[in-house]
Amino acid sequence: MKDDQEDTDLTNRMEELKKKVREAEGELSIIKGIGNNSPEMKALQAENERLKADLARSKEEHQYDNMVHQRELESLKNPLHNLRNKGLV
Repeated sequence: MKDDQEDTDLTNRMEELKKKVREAEGELSIIKGIGNNSPEMKALQAENERLKADLARSKEEHQYDNMVHQRELESLKNPLHNLRNKGLV
């Protein structure tokens, strides 16, 4: 008799826990769905894309500046070649 009651109690407890798990999973999926489509999230995603584009532009500008400075250094290292190209020597 006691074993039957314990089995019933365990079965009821398992059903309660299964119900709580299903509810928690449902709430989590709702939260995820709302969070990804919220205006705040969309604004953050747009800002993220803008920042990525700005970073790419900055990298390109940095590479160009490095190239220009490298050419300037080369011309300063070899001024005779530079003067010959201009027809001064």
